Amino acid sequence: MREGIRRTLPRQLLWTLVAAAVSAAAWAAWLGWDQRRDVHPDGSTTGPYEAWQVAGLILTLLVAVCWAASRRHVVAAVLGPTAGLTGAAFYDWSDDASGLFVVGVGLVMLGSLAGTSAVAAVTAAVQRAGRRG
Repeated sequence: MREGIRRTLPRQLLWTLVAAAVSAAAWAAWLGWDQRRDVHPDGSTTGPYEAWQVAGLILTLLVAVCWAASRRHVVAAVLGPTAGLTGAAFYDWSDDASGLFVVGVGLVMLGSLAGTSAVAAVTAAVQRAGRRG
């Protein structure tokens, strides 16, 4: 039993770090380059991200989480993207002078943890059902 843990733990840690790096890179690719707020003619502002950028990030991470969970790396599929997105959001938003970026980073962490947990659980359940049938 102990030998299996010694062999499995470093592999899970490696996959978690890979998933975190992929998530941070996906954040940079989809959201990192757009830092300007859009000012509309009526004076209102939106942004800095467009809806299609966030949707692209979510779809990219959906593929990565499903891939990892289907290969029995469920812990890495949940913790890796959560850590990667949380770190990327902290780095990207930390120049906010108000300090409210911490609230946003916390919400990114909770949302990504909930989302990756749900997707990984469904993927693992479908994978188990496919093996039985």
